[in-house]
Amino acid sequence: MDRRAFMLGGAAVAIAAAGGLWYASRPGTTSISTVTPVSAEGVDTSGVTEMTLGSDDAGVTLTEYASFTCPHCANFHQAVFKDLKRDYIDTGKVKFVYRDVYFDQFGLWAAMIARCEPTRFFGIADMLYAQQKDWIGNGDPAGIADRLRKIGLVAGLEAEAIDACLADEDKARSLVAWYQQNAEADEITGTPTLLIDGEKHSNMSYPDLREILDARLEG
Repeated sequence: MDRRAFMLGGAAVAIAAAGGLWYASRPGTTSISTVTPVSAEGVDTSGVTEMTLGSDDAGVTLTEYASFTCPHCANFHQAVFKDLKRDYIDTGKVKFVYRDVYFDQFGLWAAMIARCEPTRFFGIADMLYAQQKDWIGNGDPAGIADRLRKIGLVAGLEAEAIDACLADEDKARSLVAWYQQNAEADEITGTPTLLIDGEKHSNMSYPDLREILDARLEG
């Protein structure tokens, strides 16, 4: 048995336990359907780290729901997020919150790599989105696992740490439960979804996002 496939078994079990997840693309977004979801009740999610950028005193909070396997999310991070970060997050105007969505086991594996060392999360997330087509490849699980490990290594993670993160079944279950709780509470049906001070918006261009943010900041 391939060692990586064995190590990733816990993550695969966790995503299966959350219910069958599938996605279907439509212009600008990716829709979510959860089949026979299992209640997250009883799963401890207190150890899951909320990934944020920017000042807690920012005038606007923007929460993005996204999946590392969502092509529209990759496009958002390449075409919109860099400008958003430069103009609003780094300047203290906007607090950014990133929340994972898991369409499939591969998105969960990618998140577990990115979350392996929280201080490196956004750097690894940038790599995952920029190289999304490459690491997903033809969808072969062993190949995906190998390429995700290589991304982690290039990002500066130790091989032993990567192995431990991917083998952490409890963390995988916590992440899936945390995703379910957030997505249900905020009624998330597709990615990327943006919550701007709690108001829901779908995928959009940077000029459109800038217009909404400026109106919020001026108000």
